[in-house]
Amino acid sequence: MSHILPHLPATFLPDLLAGMARDFAMAGMALGMGLVLGFPLALVWLLRGPLRLLSNAIVQLLRAAPTFVVMFFLLNILPHEVHLFRMPLRITREFTVALSLVPYSASIVAENGVEAWRQWRLGSVLAALLFLPNLARTYFVLVMSSGSAAAIGVKEGISVILHQADRFPDISDRLWVFAIGVFVYGLILQTGFLGVMELRRRLAGFVVKHRAMAVSGGSGEYDA
Repeated sequence: MSHILPHLPATFLPDLLAGMARDFAMAGMALGMGLVLGFPLALVWLLRGPLRLLSNAIVQLLRAAPTFVVMFFLLNILPHEVHLFRMPLRITREFTVALSLVPYSASIVAENGVEAWRQWRLGSVLAALLFLPNLARTYFVLVMSSGSAAAIGVKEGISVILHQADRFPDISDRLWVFAIGVFVYGLILQTGFLGVMELRRRLAGFVVKHRAMAVSGGSGEYDA
């Protein structure tokens, strides 16, 4: 590895981090739009009758939609610019990628939202609050999925790695570049997943503490 580091440009790491930041931004947009679409689907899913079946079918269809195919479909049908309230808005490729991730994010939001509500109704507060770490985990999955943006020319993390790897004719040198990229991605994403686990632990501790206080308060009133 030491023999390849001097041949990497000084801008490699800054470009990689900037590309990863673009991945995080696209994932954030996808999750935000997924929340907007997923919550109404979850509310309809909780109803009785044919609307519930329709919502369930839509969620399953969204979850099965192949992100890569959806991305290229949107790339070919979306205009380069739209006008909203007489203001021109440019449809960027980053937005197209984020939009292609919405079917997955919306389906996860809807499924977890329904389950959280059911657990809340059953009195299992901790199980209901798991919606939050599940949402955070979905975000990091979206970050990883946004790497498909390299296929349509978006300069994100994966594209930076591929561009640098192409500069080396030897396959072993390319593998070292890939290894560096995997290490950086893995370090940041694993830190995020550890944060999700810590959030789950803290939520569990909060619920247990709250229940203990409630039981203690109830016992005190009974003894009095």
